[in-house]
Amino acid sequence: MQEEIFISGREIPKIDPYLEIWHFPIALYLFLGGLAAGILFFAALFTALDKDKQVPAVVKYAMIIVPVALSIGLMALFYDLTHKLYFWQLYTTIRLESPMSWGAWVLLIITPLSFLWVFSYFSEIFPKWKLPFPFLEKFETYLAKNRKNMAFMILPLSIILGIYTGILLSAFNARPLWNNSILGPLFLTSGLSTGAAAILLLSKTHFEKSLFTKIDLGLIIIELALIVHMIMGMYAGSAVQLEALDILIGGEYTVLFFGFVIILGLLIPAFLETIEIFGYKVPVIIPSMLVLLGGLMFRVIMVEAGQITRYLY
Repeated sequence: MQEEIFISGREIPKIDPYLEIWHFPIALYLFLGGLAAGILFFAALFTALDKDKQVPAVVKYAMIIVPVALSIGLMALFYDLTHKLYFWQLYTTIRLESPMSWGAWVLLIITPLSFLWVFSYFSEIFPKWKLPFPFLEKFETYLAKNRKNMAFMILPLSIILGIYTGILLSAFNARPLWNNSILGPLFLTSGLSTGAAAILLLSKTHFEKSLFTKIDLGLIIIELALIVHMIMGMYAGSAVQLEALDILIGGEYTVLFFGFVIILGLLIPAFLETIEIFGYKVPVIIPSMLVLLGGLMFRVIMVEAGQITRYLY
């Protein structure tokens, strides 16, 4: 008779009873990725619709944030890697069923595109600066002529980037707070909202401020609806999902979630933007910064709280 010994994995360090491997660098990466995706989406959309002249803050100034945000986000991701010398192996294959593979390839394409986009506006953004070499001037002119083609490439990639930041978490079946199909659309909507908030900060014309105030208000309403849908879905779920939800509703992250995300990050900006639409003057920096703070805190809370949740076995 052959004897078999089964050894439990319940005491694996940093894995059970809960994960202890993802912290602020990952939350920062998810936030900056969503922010970049939001700005990229609006810049590409208005360019594809031939409305870029009406929204200079979108296509010129806010786009400067994108390559910076993506670079910082990638540095945070690289910092968090355990085996840093092997990151290149992500690019030796394409796995359609892997969110990390999707994210790696999208970032590889969209990051240089964002640099090229900003460079195509170099002479307009910095009119007093002269490019040192003639071939750079020709390259800028070439990029400016093909900006609409870049917009058609960036538009779907920005949506994939925004939704991937949520799917990256929802793919972890062992963590019930993350294992929720609503996270992809929720993170995409949150990223679009933070992108609109960043654009509002840089808007100079009344048209842009009014337009993106309305856009951001609509996105906040959608985001609130998705959060309610997520909570109701987990309330109707199994005992494991109810236990996971207790962390946000009545647990250690309740004050942070409702204080920073729901109230400061969504409800107060929505109220301020609503009264702005009705003619009351509100300093644009207040709702914009609150939306950005709420977006960052939402990702910090989801990353930290999600690692605590587990299945009962």
